Amino acid sequence: MSSATPASTEDTTSARLRALLVRAPTAVAFVAGQRFEVVSEEFNHLFGFGDDNELSGQGTRVVHTTDMAHTALHERAAAAFAAGRPLDEEIEYVKRDGHRFWGRLQATPVHWDAPTGESLWIVEDVSAARALRLQPTWTAKHDAITELANRREFERRLGEHVGSRRNEPVSVLWVDVDRFSEVIKDMGAEVGDHFLYGLGQMLISKVRASDLVARLEEDHFAILLPDCDQHYAQIIAEKVRSAIASYRLRWGLHRTRVKASLGVVQIQPTLGTVDAVLGGAALACTEAKAAGGDSVRVFVSAGGYEELAG
Repeated sequence: MSSATPASTEDTTSARLRALLVRAPTAVAFVAGQRFEVVSEEFNHLFGFGDDNELSGQGTRVVHTTDMAHTALHERAAAAFAAGRPLDEEIEYVKRDGHRFWGRLQATPVHWDAPTGESLWIVEDVSAARALRLQPTWTAKHDAITELANRREFERRLGEHVGSRRNEPVSVLWVDVDRFSEVIKDMGAEVGDHFLYGLGQMLISKVRASDLVARLEEDHFAILLPDCDQHYAQIIAEKVRSAIASYRLRWGLHRTRVKASLGVVQIQPTLGTVDAVLGGAALACTEAKAAGGDSVRVFVSAGGYEELAG
């Protein structure tokens, strides 16, 4: 009775890649010499192609609006790859039927030691999100780099709770990234901006949908926690602190990690204004930084601070 010959590692990897390209709901393509070598099924569908006329084997010019736009893109990608950075930007694309849309392109070399070789493209349709961001009302309420709420919007939302006669407890977290200036110095402002965006998205994933995450300025974030008393705010703060300490920034060849200090405050009668609440959270955060960072402190009305146990 014959036994099946085990598949080679190369065959297994190829089979996995084929399955991923067919089934994954992500528009992925491998590009070499300004030509699509292999594309996923979702990539074909995104650009209006299918089994009868897929993009594999076609030049990358076919999805761009003009020759100039096509050439400029590849020049920007080459410059980014040579500097050890991926390309991440929004581009106006054209579908097979001539319809235009805005896509976010994330492109990286397959091998960073050969940046002029084959590259990986991931494209996401961001037309709706882009249109929303261009609205004046969105711009007035959001931070341009992180797309989180800005300080003005955070203070407005916080003001709805300060002085409220409702019995619902409300807490605020102040988040300050430790030694973020060193990241900027070592890696540059562009990498810093991408890190802030990624950090903001990670913070959103650690809180409830009803909570509000905002970037106040530079590397300072704040989180509004409705229906959350000091005890549970401490638990959330520790979870956020731990998540930041575990977070890794990967941007091309750039790698870094950071930690953060957090201040916690629950809205209380002695803090009767928005500035007072934010001031209490900021003071607690300052105490956390003075203790060496990577820690949580809680503002208490008596003027002292409590360190989160553990």
